[in-house]
Amino acid sequence: MYKQTCTNLLNLTPVEVTAWLNSFDAVISDCDGVLWVYGNAIGGSVDTMNQLKKMGKSIYFCTNNSTKTRAELLAKGVELGFQITEEGIISTAHATAEYLKHRNFNKCVYIIGSEGIAQELDAVGIRHTRVGPDVMQGNLGEFMAKHLKLDSNIGAVVVGFDEHFSFPKMTKAASYLSDPNCLFIATNTDERFPMPSFVVPGSGSFVNAIKTCAEREPFVIGKPNPAICESLIKHKKINPARTLMIGDRANTDILLGYNCGFQTLLVGTGIHHLCDVQRWKRSTNPEDKKLIPDVYLPKLGDLLPAIVNTMTHGSY
Repeated sequence: MYKQTCTNLLNLTPVEVTAWLNSFDAVISDCDGVLWVYGNAIGGSVDTMNQLKKMGKSIYFCTNNSTKTRAELLAKGVELGFQITEEGIISTAHATAEYLKHRNFNKCVYIIGSEGIAQELDAVGIRHTRVGPDVMQGNLGEFMAKHLKLDSNIGAVVVGFDEHFSFPKMTKAASYLSDPNCLFIATNTDERFPMPSFVVPGSGSFVNAIKTCAEREPFVIGKPNPAICESLIKHKKINPARTLMIGDRANTDILLGYNCGFQTLLVGTGIHHLCDVQRWKRSTNPEDKKLIPDVYLPKLGDLLPAIVNTMTHGSY
């Protein structure tokens, strides 16, 4: 229904919106930029998600944010008023730990990231290096001669968001990755987080730096890699054709939907907007076509009146 047309739901009739609402049973939503921004719920998002759950939809929150554990993300969602459970939280920090656990990983992980990754690794009994600052001491020669110390038991390098990213960390990561048996894992590749007057580098910026230096490609845990939703599909908790993916970033959220065979909804409260979609429609690059969503809304809360109308007068 409306496959890759970027149809504005606000331009549809109530009957058409009701038919669309009835076309999916599960909802997977991105968090930052869709449900909340700067820790504050976006207007109407709480009521919209809770009403979708009341309609009988299965609800999942899926985030590339590796700085928080599932428990922390659950606490944040509940505090904002979302009716969500820990099983409904899909996070890259937790997924990274589960990925290593299922591989029976028994060595030590070198982390470029934050406490979210460390705590999720702790939860499954996987050893890791400390997170936090690792600053350059002296000049390059002094650093290499006196301060560069490598752990011989590192079996994986995990790269996520790290506000303490540094030259020593990049040097150590690339050195570990010179061993082809050392796993190279990226929690996600989100490039940046635009703010009103500046830009914050995202995990993808750090991943690309390590990738360039190590001359290796990472295995990406998070969106748009279908692996992030593999368990839901494998255990038949969702039917891809009747699952809606909601996001604000096309090259992660919408592309995940494309890769998994989900329906897709782009909201204009985050990274990508209608002007971006128009550019992709004009592009001759087939990869750009994958970024075009099925439907669009200025914000998720705009769906609330249609849901209420459907629950009152329509079938669901």
